[in-house]
Amino acid sequence: MKNQHILAITLLLTLSSASLFTGVANLSFSDILNQQPQSLSILINSRIPRLIAIMLAGAGLSVAGLIMQQIVQNRFAAPSTTGTIDCAMLGYIVALIVFTGSGNWVHLATIFSFSVLGTLLFVRFLQHLKFKNTVLVPLIGIMYGNIISSITTFIAYKYDLIQTLGSWTVANFASVLKGNYEFLYFALPVLIIAYGYAHRFSAASVGESFAKNIGINYQRVVLIGVVLVAVLSASVVMIVGMIPFLGLIVPNIVSIFIGDNMRRNLPWVAYCGVILVLTCDILSRIIIFPYEVPISMIISILGGLVFIYLILKDKTNA
Repeated sequence: MKNQHILAITLLLTLSSASLFTGVANLSFSDILNQQPQSLSILINSRIPRLIAIMLAGAGLSVAGLIMQQIVQNRFAAPSTTGTIDCAMLGYIVALIVFTGSGNWVHLATIFSFSVLGTLLFVRFLQHLKFKNTVLVPLIGIMYGNIISSITTFIAYKYDLIQTLGSWTVANFASVLKGNYEFLYFALPVLIIAYGYAHRFSAASVGESFAKNIGINYQRVVLIGVVLVAVLSASVVMIVGMIPFLGLIVPNIVSIFIGDNMRRNLPWVAYCGVILVLTCDILSRIIIFPYEVPISMIISILGGLVFIYLILKDKTNA
C-alpha cells in the first residue's frame, strides 16, 4: 500500500511538472530559478492557474459521477448521461440573457439552480420507473439531455448566442487565467462533504427500503447528492465548459480495481480524475503543436470506448 501511494504521488508530480512546462510559450526551469520576469508572469498567471483548474475539474466531475451512480443506483450514470451538464448549459444561456451585465455570482447561481432542478426532475422520473435496465437509465438520460440541449440551442439561435454556446460546449483549459477560475475551488468543500456522506450514499444505492430500515432519510440523501453533483457540474461548466464522460469513466475504472466501497473509492476516484484530465490536457497541447485540440474531444473518444467496453463486459447486455 505504501508503494502504491509513492507511485501515485510520483505520477502526479511528474504530470504536474509536464503540464507547467508544456505550451506555446517557452518556459524553462532555469528561467524560473533566475526569476526571469516574463517566465514568472507566464507561470503565475497562466500555467499554475491552469494546473489547479485541471485538478479541481478532474476531481470534481469524477466524484460527481460517483455520487450520481450511487443515488441513481446505476453504474452508467454521470452528469453527462443524466442531463445535469445539459441543464447547466441551459442555465448558462438563460443567465446571459436574463442577467446581462450581472456579476459571475449571479450567473453561477443561475447555472446551479438549473442543474439542481433538472437533475431532480430526472431522478424523480427514475424513481417512478418500474423497469430499470442497466443500459436503459443512461439512454433515457442521454435523450433527456438532448431535449434540454435542443432547447438551449434554440434559445441561443434566437438571441444570437450560438457562437458563445459553441465555445462552452467544447471544454478547453487554454482560456484559464489567474482571476477567472477561482469558482472551481467550490469543489474542495463539496469533496469533503461527499466523503462525509459516503456511507449514506452507499446505503441509498441499495434502495429506498434498505435506507429507511437503517434509519436513513432516503429522499434527503438523494437531494444532498443532487445538490453536490450540481455544484460540481455548474462550476466546471461555467469556467471550463462541457467535459463529457469523465464522471462515467473514472468511477467504473476505480471500482474494477478497488471494489464498490464508496468511502474507500472516493479519494482514488478524485485522484484518477486528476490524472486522466492532466494526461488528456498534455496530449491536447502536443498532438498538433503549437495548436491545441479541445480536451473534450480526447475525453469523448476515450469515454465512448470505455462506455462500449463496460456494456459488452456485462454479459446480460452483450
